[in-house]
Amino acid sequence: MKPSGLQYFENFNERCLAELETAHDAGSSVAGIYCIFAPAELIRAAGAIPVGLCGKKQAPIPRAEEELPANLCPLIKSSYGYAVSDTCPYFAASDFIVGETTCDGKKKMFELLGKIKPLHLLHLPYLTDDSHALDFWQSEMVRFQGFLEYQTGIPVTDDSLRDQIRLANRMQKAFMILLDHYRRRRLDLTGSELLVLLETKGFVVNLEAYIRQLENLNAELDRMPVQDGTQKPRILLTGTPVGKGSDKVLKILESAGAQVLVQENCTGIKSLYYPFDETLAADDPMKAMARRYLALPCACMSPNPNRYRLLERLIHDYGIQGVVDLTWQCCHTYDIESYPLQQWVGSRFGIPALHLETDYSESDIGQLQTRIEAFLKLIE
Repeated sequence: MKPSGLQYFENFNERCLAELETAHDAGSSVAGIYCIFAPAELIRAAGAIPVGLCGKKQAPIPRAEEELPANLCPLIKSSYGYAVSDTCPYFAASDFIVGETTCDGKKKMFELLGKIKPLHLLHLPYLTDDSHALDFWQSEMVRFQGFLEYQTGIPVTDDSLRDQIRLANRMQKAFMILLDHYRRRRLDLTGSELLVLLETKGFVVNLEAYIRQLENLNAELDRMPVQDGTQKPRILLTGTPVGKGSDKVLKILESAGAQVLVQENCTGIKSLYYPFDETLAADDPMKAMARRYLALPCACMSPNPNRYRLLERLIHDYGIQGVVDLTWQCCHTYDIESYPLQQWVGSRFGIPALHLETDYSESDIGQLQTRIEAFLKLIE
């Protein structure tokens, strides 16, 4: 039996659009973002509403290929296709765009998007454990603050930033409790259903109301018994972002009899494992924000040790029996990480790992099914 508290998160996109329209009419600015490196807390502290724009469907790609090369990451092409075809209501609602230099393809796409709407590009350092990188990233946060204040007309204060950091940590805590219910089977969802729930966090207009709904759902789950379930191969999905529309690998895994317990990627649970240091925020909220975002694992970082640290924790906590590493075609950073990751999973945990490289189309579904079914036999 599904808890009644889940109803709030169903058809969430439609609710978000209605609330966005109301907030926009009341004078709030809307910031379109493409990546978890975009600091939502700073955006909210400036009085704006962050909404996700990352393209996850095949439909807008042909329009994008009129201007972009065909041999480009489908995520980039889908994102750009939505913008130039004016078929994404969230892009239409956005007053300005926030980009980031996570890869060369996105960096050049943002040059084109900047001709459509005002755009700020955040320049990421490529180290995580370096004081110079932290100083540079913090300076990028300050530069972004100036852009936000110009766009919204609202000054960002240390107190407003601390308030947003506290709210972000409260949401993170609520999600971690929810994931624990999921792991212990009080919340009986498929991986596809969990993905839909996780995606809602990128479309929140009223953050406090959203957090209250998460907390109410957790309170309801506290009263529910652990549910019996059939034993299926427990899979961790890692790699490039997955979303509704670009979830064919997830669906094939489930149709082949696997239980995708963990989706470590950016659209999954990755960001939830990195709360803000509120003690540091009490003294220097901008530094606390910079440090938290710089710790996020991503293949754009060189080296990328935090990916291995997080995967080790997740494999242990969820009793993972197999790892599927997904790379979108032409995503060179994740593609290059795939081989050492497979070797590490096998030697460190003695479980199989499968690397899949694909795009958003359905042309290779048969091939993917064959490879996934053969992979799952290694777990039986």
